[in-house]
Amino acid sequence: MFKCAFLGCGPRARGHARGYATVQRGQMVALCDLDEQRRNDFGDEFGIDNRYADIREMLDKEKPDVLHIVTLPSLRVELMSIAAEHNVPAAIVEKPIALEGEDYRQLRALEADSRTKFCVNTQLHFHARNLELKRDVAEGRIGDVRFVDVSARSTPLDQGVHVLELAHSYNGFDAFTGVFGQVAGGEDLDSRQPAPGMATATINFANGVHGMLVCGAAAPLATDRVDVRYAHKRAAVYGTDGFVHWTMGGWERRTLAGGYESGSHDYGTEDDLAQGRLTEAAFDWLLDDAQPHPTRLVRSLDQFNVILGIYVSALSARPVDLPFDPPDGLLAALRERLLD
Repeated sequence: MFKCAFLGCGPRARGHARGYATVQRGQMVALCDLDEQRRNDFGDEFGIDNRYADIREMLDKEKPDVLHIVTLPSLRVELMSIAAEHNVPAAIVEKPIALEGEDYRQLRALEADSRTKFCVNTQLHFHARNLELKRDVAEGRIGDVRFVDVSARSTPLDQGVHVLELAHSYNGFDAFTGVFGQVAGGEDLDSRQPAPGMATATINFANGVHGMLVCGAAAPLATDRVDVRYAHKRAAVYGTDGFVHWTMGGWERRTLAGGYESGSHDYGTEDDLAQGRLTEAAFDWLLDDAQPHPTRLVRSLDQFNVILGIYVSALSARPVDLPFDPPDGLLAALRERLLD
């Protein structure tokens, strides 16, 4: 039974914790948060008695096998570095993994040097219907893939990173080779996840597949929850013999063998189950280096490199070859462009 601890006890941490209803090989044993009320509310809700205000004290005393880091993205580098310094075997880190070029490069260095196995919490990867539809694509049921279309009506950092992971995984994690993008809207640049309100980009992959990412108000509606912008994540893959399409509320598929099929699902129920699968996959990696986590840090950083490429493309009005070394000060440059 793996010992699991939580760093951060806010609303998003509850999504991580609910996943343990189906986790078979791990137990929540400790939590840490600077706010006493949040510590106690979270601990009481999920039956966790060992509560700390200092992360180093918790790691020293509890020595967890898995640490959930569910904090503001501005703290990612510092807290992931502390986990690495304490030789935490594995850490599940909430998305987005970074904010701009400076912390992206720091995390590249940490990933290369650390023994901690970092996974990023893009749990849509593990939704049951996504797993099924990805198998359809991988096994050729829609023929040769030609185009991947993903969108979300929230910002590139809030929900765009989720659907970008889906674009990457539906295309077999093939390498990104280029991006051409545009951004608009500065209202979210001073939020806890600073980013343009909207982004659109064409993406090229090494295997010749093309992709489209749309974030913000320009993205299509994917459910009837028109007043909730996070409710419109979707991914579609088009091949020579059919297509698959997943949304937060349902799915559809057309194959030569099965014709047209569609259905619905409850996102909240499926999301908690997916969270449990993401956690169990971390245990698989701990037990066997030959089973690396599908949403491991190196892949998430490859995906975040695309986001940074969109920023540079929009600021410079040119395509960006990927991977690339992003410049410093991208958020400041976006503020100047979009707010002034």
